[in-house]
Amino acid sequence: MKLSIVLSTHAAQFQAVALKGDFDANVAKIAGWGYDGVELAIRDPQLVDNDELGHIVSSHGLIVPAIGTGQAWGEEGLSFTSDDPEVRTKAMERIKSHVPLAAHFDAVIILGLIRGITPKGQTHEQSMDYLVEALQECSAVAAKEGVRFALEPLNRYETDLIHTVFDGLDLIERVGAENFGLLLDTFHMNIEESSIEESIRVCGDRIFHFHVADSNRWYPGAGHLDFSSILDTLFSTGYQGFVSGEFMPMPDADTSAREAIAFLERSSN
Repeated sequence: MKLSIVLSTHAAQFQAVALKGDFDANVAKIAGWGYDGVELAIRDPQLVDNDELGHIVSSHGLIVPAIGTGQAWGEEGLSFTSDDPEVRTKAMERIKSHVPLAAHFDAVIILGLIRGITPKGQTHEQSMDYLVEALQECSAVAAKEGVRFALEPLNRYETDLIHTVFDGLDLIERVGAENFGLLLDTFHMNIEESSIEESIRVCGDRIFHFHVADSNRWYPGAGHLDFSSILDTLFSTGYQGFVSGEFMPMPDADTSAREAIAFLERSSN
């Protein structure tokens, strides 16, 4: 099992990223705790130096399996489904701008809340049409560089668009791009799926990345999810990617990161 944890390259409001702040120091700690990779949360690729990031990460023996983009929504309000065409265009251009960085690291680009939320007065159907259009356009650009997108089904309290694996698989059919798949997150699955394990099995080879947090969004082991069963099911699908921690910094960031890797390693044995 290859383990990573989410690290924000800049300050961010999103609370379920445990590690923020001094990038170099955090990467050193992540490596010291025994992680194999670091998932980078990047609002705008123009704000980072690809070579510098790569040097810091590789100097600690880590790789970058995925790049999160949600801060573009959280910090700037960019979304694929806005009723403002200028905002939709800016969102697509921002996601396209992640492609060179993702190609540099051979990383998956995560699409979370960049999908947005249906604005007042706009139909859900219109939002879905905007979403499909944006995903098709961005996937075509990424395919030329061999980059994959992973959209994350999110719970009903965060968006009205794509809650379950079945929603995601329907979306994959509509988008029709081989480099477009799903990121599954155990926290959201615990809310929306009738069976986490069955949904993993159904998703199969369309799982491009995998997030773990416990039922309370603390680190794995702090809630009631059966991670031994979940991980066994995940790997039974042939999944060979990373298991990446995205959880609240509770009781504090360092403790949550240390407890997570210790528990996940026990759960996979």
